[in-house]
Amino acid sequence: MIRIIFTFFILSFGVAAIAQPTTREELEKQKAQLKKDLEQTERLFNENKAKSKENYVQWKLINDKVNIQDRIIENINRDINLIDNNLVTMQRDINRYDKLLDTLKQEYAKSMVYAYKNRSNYDFLNFIFSASSFNDAIKRMTYLKSYRNYREMQGQNILRTQELRKTRIEELTGTKQKKSLVLQDKDKEMSVLEVQQREKDRILSELKKQGKQLNNQMAATRNQLKKVDNAIAAAIKRALDEAKKVAIKKAAEEKKRADEEDRANAKVNANAGTTNPTTRPVITPKRTEPKKAPESVLLNPENVTVNANFINNRGSLPWPVDKGYLLMHFGKNELPSKTVIDISGITIASEIGTPVKAVFDGKVSNVVFVEDMQVVIIQHGRYFSTYSNLSNVSVQRGQEVKTGQVIGKAAANLDGVGAVDFYISDEKNNLDPEKWLRRR
Repeated sequence: MIRIIFTFFILSFGVAAIAQPTTREELEKQKAQLKKDLEQTERLFNENKAKSKENYVQWKLINDKVNIQDRIIENINRDINLIDNNLVTMQRDINRYDKLLDTLKQEYAKSMVYAYKNRSNYDFLNFIFSASSFNDAIKRMTYLKSYRNYREMQGQNILRTQELRKTRIEELTGTKQKKSLVLQDKDKEMSVLEVQQREKDRILSELKKQGKQLNNQMAATRNQLKKVDNAIAAAIKRALDEAKKVAIKKAAEEKKRADEEDRANAKVNANAGTTNPTTRPVITPKRTEPKKAPESVLLNPENVTVNANFINNRGSLPWPVDKGYLLMHFGKNELPSKTVIDISGITIASEIGTPVKAVFDGKVSNVVFVEDMQVVIIQHGRYFSTYSNLSNVSVQRGQEVKTGQVIGKAAANLDGVGAVDFYISDEKNNLDPEKWLRRR
C-alpha cells in the first residue's frame, strides 16, 4: 500500500512539474520579438525600394530579412522539438497510469472479495466476540474500521488516477493539435523564406549589372571614410597637444612657486643665523607632495566626472537617432560583390533630415567639412564621439552639449539614402560603438 501511494505521489508531482510552460513562454517571447524585427526591416526595405533602384541598402535589408526569417524557422523547430518531448513524456505518464490502475484495481478486487466472503453480521460479531480480552476486541474493531477506510481510499485512488489519466490524455490530444498548427506555421514561414530568397537573388543579380558603378561608388566611400578617420585623428591630436601645453604650463607654475618658497625659506634661515649665531634654527621647506599623474593627459578636474560617467554608461548610451537601422557594423563588412570594406565606426540608415543627437554630455572638439558633409566631434573626458554625414549642424567648436541635444540632421549618403556614420574613440584607438549603445 505504501508503494502504491508513493508511486501515485511521484506521478502527481511529475504532472505538476511538466505543466510549467516556462521554456515555451521564452520561445513565444523570442518569436514575437523576431516578428517585430522582421516587420521593421520589411517596412524599411519597402520604403527604400519605393525611393531608389537596387542598392547596397536594399541588399543589406533583404539579407537581414532572410536571416531573421531563418531564426524564426529555427525558433519553430525548437518549439516542435519541445512539443515532441512533451508528447513522449505525456505518453509515458499515461502508460504509467495504466500500470498503476491495474495494480490498484487488483488490490481493490482482493479487498472486495475478502469483504464479500465476510459480509454477514454473524461473521462480524463472531470476529469481535472471539477476542481473548476486551482490549483485543477494541483492537479488532479498530482494525475493521481501518480496513473499511482502506477500501474507501483504494476506491478514491482509482478515481483520482483515472481522472489524472483522463487529463493527461486530453493534454496529449491538445498538444498533438498544437503541433499540427505549429507545423502549418512552419510551412507558411518556409514559403515566406523562399520568396525572400528569390528577392535576394534578384537584387544581387541587379547589383552585379551595376558592377563598374558600384566599384566607383565604393572607392568614393572608402575615400570619404578615410577623410573622416583623419579628421577624428586630427581632433584627438589637437586635444592632446592642448592638454599637454596646459599640463606643461601648470607644472612650470608649480615649480616656480616651489622655487620661490625655497628661496624665501633660505633667506629666513640666513637672517636667523646672523641674529643669533649660537642658535641657528633651520626652517625646513614645506613642499607640496607631487600629485599622482592622471591616467590620461586629457583628464582634468573639469572633465574627470564626465569621463567616469561615460565609462559607467557603457552599453546603455542612447542612439544618435531615435529611429534608424544599422547598415554597417564596426570592422569588416562584406558587400554584394564579395568585396570587404573595413570601417572604424557604424553606419545607421535613417530618414534624410532626421535629428541627430549627442549620446552624452561633453564639449564639441571640432566641427569640420568633409567634402559636402559636416562632421561633429564631441569630447567626453578621454573619449570622443563622432557624428558624420550631417547637414544643418547647430553646434560649434568649444560649445558644451548635453545628452540628447540635437547637433545636426542626417544627410544623404552616396547611395542617396539618409544615413549617419557614428564613431567612438579614445586617445589611442577606435572602439566598437555597438558595445557602448543600448540594445534596441
